Amino acid sequence: MENTDRIVALVLAGGEGARLHPLTSHRSKPAVPFGGKYRLVDFVISNLINSSVDLIYVLVQYKSQSLIEHLHKSWETSRVSTGFVMEVPPQRHLGDDWFQGTANAVYQNLELLDRHQSDLVAVFGSDHVYRMDVRQMAEFHCANDADITVAARSVPLAEATSFGVLETDEAGRICAFREKPAQPKPMPGDSGRAYVSMGNYLFKTEKLRSIVEEAHQRKEVDFGSEILPRLFQTHRMLAYDFTSNRVPGTKAYEETAYWRDVGTLESYWKAHLDLLGQKPLFDLFNPHWPVRSSRYDGPCAKIVGLCVEDSLIGSGCWVGAASVRRSIVGREVVLEEGVELDECIILDYVKIGKGSKLRRTVVDKKNIIEPGSRIGFDREQDAQHYYVDASGITVVPRGNRPVGLIY
Repeated sequence: MENTDRIVALVLAGGEGARLHPLTSHRSKPAVPFGGKYRLVDFVISNLINSSVDLIYVLVQYKSQSLIEHLHKSWETSRVSTGFVMEVPPQRHLGDDWFQGTANAVYQNLELLDRHQSDLVAVFGSDHVYRMDVRQMAEFHCANDADITVAARSVPLAEATSFGVLETDEAGRICAFREKPAQPKPMPGDSGRAYVSMGNYLFKTEKLRSIVEEAHQRKEVDFGSEILPRLFQTHRMLAYDFTSNRVPGTKAYEETAYWRDVGTLESYWKAHLDLLGQKPLFDLFNPHWPVRSSRYDGPCAKIVGLCVEDSLIGSGCWVGAASVRRSIVGREVVLEEGVELDECIILDYVKIGKGSKLRRTVVDKKNIIEPGSRIGFDREQDAQHYYVDASGITVVPRGNRPVGLIY
């Protein structure tokens, strides 16, 4: 039986994130900021480190410079006790192309597995918001002698078209896998929900090698759409019920097994609102299972005058006599006198001028919002200057304001 002490993690972080445009115009999806101080990739890396899985390769590709810089600043060796967090771009040797899909990315980096005597390989996504003890999934994998284990949870049936939908027997063995079906099959006993893959997989090391080598010969490049839908017939492939995972420090009021795929602007905005309230659905404060990110050496927020309701205010901010309601404000943000924010997400290094009013608006980094601006109130007018999502959320694309100009 495999030893759960020896796990290598391959984090798939090459996603383009087209549905998060324009937040992904200058960065890959895993590098998109979240929660006032984090990047999306920080959640999976924190889960792995907290689970004592510290041999971590991050496979990067699309507009990766911002992500690479973040990994260097946030996950240097001193923060990983015995292992490493290392970015791996496409090698493009011996005729290889850019990563063509999740399985192709693993195939191109099989030599990394040769460096470690690991029994298991964790192939995890990098753009979800959640907490998870990966060791519990590994124990399930080994106890059931699985070749492949897929982390799974239920979602509303209407959302299941965006995921790989699973059917399992009573023992949890997968007997059908359909990637993004137009008509998802509901769970037995619950016609309103479907059982879906979270995009996190555990493999026996040698099984993974043979699987991706065979897939390469078959010209298959993706686990979800091409490989897993056929492997359940030839391999022992089990679903790990994410709701059984227990993370220390989780509060009673938090949503059980909280997990969000923030693949769209609307889901990104809604996930931020989940952080708010006296009893948030997902509480970022958990010293027993911390989400780590880049160190910040700036000062505390300076608040001259502020009417605030149910919001998060980042370090280094300067706030005049402003009003902030159900909003997340990043680091070194200036809110001048008379500014009103209502259900907004303001990323780092933004200055919002006197008397401006913003509603249901995401402002990307390094922007200057001119005094008296009104954003989020007139969709047609906003569309002339900014990006307006089909959900009605307005996004101000990344600006070019120099960092450090607090006033």
